[in-house]
Parts: sequence; C-alpha cells; structure tokens
Amino acid sequence: MSEGKGFGFGLGKMKELTEAFKKAQQVQQGAQQLQQELEQMEIEGQSPDGLVKVVVSGNQEPRRVEISPDAIAQGAESLSQLVTLAMKDAYDKSTETMRSRMEELTSGLNIPGM
Repeated sequence: MSEGKGFGFGLGKMKELTEAFKKAQQVQQGAQQLQQELEQMEIEGQSPDGLVKVVVSGNQEPRRVEISPDAIAQGAESLSQLVTLAMKDAYDKSTETMRSRMEELTSGLNIPGM
C-alpha cells in the first residue's frame, strides 16, 4: 500500500509558498503607492533646441505644453516637428522612469517576465 503524500508539498515548499505570497502582497502594495507617486510626478521633455517643452505625469498623462515665441515664428510645420520631438522626449523619459521604478519595486524577486 502506498503512503498518502497530500499535495506533494513538503514543509519546506509550504514555507517557500508562504514567503512568495508575502512578497507578492508587498509588491502589490508598492505598486499601488508607485501608481500614486507617478500620478503626482511631472516629467519634462523638450525639443532639441529647447523652444518647445512638454510636461507629462509619470503615467504619461499630458499636463501642459510651453511654446517659445521663437518656435512660433518658425512656422506651423517647424512648430509641429518641435512639438512632436518634445512629446517623444517626455514619453521616453516617463517610460524610463516607470521602468526603473518598477525594477526597484521588484528587485530581488524572481518573477517571470519582469
């Protein structure tokens, strides 16, 4: 007759599972706090010449655009390009900020895909 082995978890595995759940809860709480912090952040991107600035939240929500009179004087097509470059700069900076903050939050965890 074979002995019952339950679910196949030894005491050591159960302890690992409990620790994993605790870490997951900590990450979830940290993620909620990070989300609030990102909402409050202001990240500025600008065109290479500094004539156009775009400010977004850490969540990439647009906040405001500042356009220099010198940028306006260059005409609509040039202004459009400057705004696009400033938006891309703000987007890249906010993406990097989110990525690095999530890495800090999950450091030391072995979560697949992160």
